[in-house]
Amino acid sequence: MTQSLPHFEVLPRDLSAYRTGNTGVDYVHRLDSGKPGPHVLINALTHGNEFCGMVAALHLLDTGVRPQVGTLTVSFANVQAYESFDIERPFESRQLVHNLNRVWSVAELEGAAVSPELLRARALRPVVAAADHILDLHSTSQDVQPFWVYPAFARNAQAARAIGVPAVHLVMPKGLGTGVPLIQHGRHGEADGTGVALVAECGQHFHQASADTAIAVTLGFLAHFGLIEASAPGATVMPARRFELLETFLVKTPAFAFVRPLVGFETFDEGELIATDGASEIRSPCQGCTVFMPTREPIVGREAVYLTRPLAD
Repeated sequence: MTQSLPHFEVLPRDLSAYRTGNTGVDYVHRLDSGKPGPHVLINALTHGNEFCGMVAALHLLDTGVRPQVGTLTVSFANVQAYESFDIERPFESRQLVHNLNRVWSVAELEGAAVSPELLRARALRPVVAAADHILDLHSTSQDVQPFWVYPAFARNAQAARAIGVPAVHLVMPKGLGTGVPLIQHGRHGEADGTGVALVAECGQHFHQASADTAIAVTLGFLAHFGLIEASAPGATVMPARRFELLETFLVKTPAFAFVRPLVGFETFDEGELIATDGASEIRSPCQGCTVFMPTREPIVGREAVYLTRPLAD
């Protein structure tokens, strides 16, 4: 089925001037206040067509945002995929070979396989490991409300609530089930580990509102850890809509199809059919099952949909 092109409000910028940072890793810039404090990593472009993170990272570097305490590191992750962007095929620059946000296990990082994403993850590994707190900026193919994604550790939930925006939380009690994301690398993926690590899904890839959200979330994250002044001192913990990830499905056959067009946040009754994949059926495991991240275009081997249930606060 032919998909219509999305509406473009944000397009790539030339990042060549940002290639040489000061860490020995291309496209990674470290800003040290010279004062004690946490080390915070703001990571953009884990996927090459998720432009909101690029806008937020450039906002930090270009407008003079500097840490008052501690250290701020700003990274552009999958620049090779980003540079492959074609406006006629805007979703294909998500990745070149591997999903850079699923390769952060020891087995993948220390394995023999080679791809642009694996090489980049190996180069970024010390950058990620050095950070006390991580914000990984993402966006969605469909135009849905922004949401946090994080492992179900109290330290993550407390930070996301305190920052307040986005007000929707996708909590992963057992990880994604399809690989290890950047925010679960090393100690950040351990229940007894230290440090906050969050993904912010900021809205549709090419919308200005998503870029604006990414900037706001980034500044809120930095303020929460004391690196910059809060724009609204005395902000209180915000109420949240929280969802628990139950299962992530992969596309297994070219025949994969949802029972109706989905964009995300639709709900299903227990046992209701959500999709078929060849002879297999995907059915709702619970009453009020809410779908996140339904694939825009099924590709065998890639993620099809996340099934969740609402959590009571």
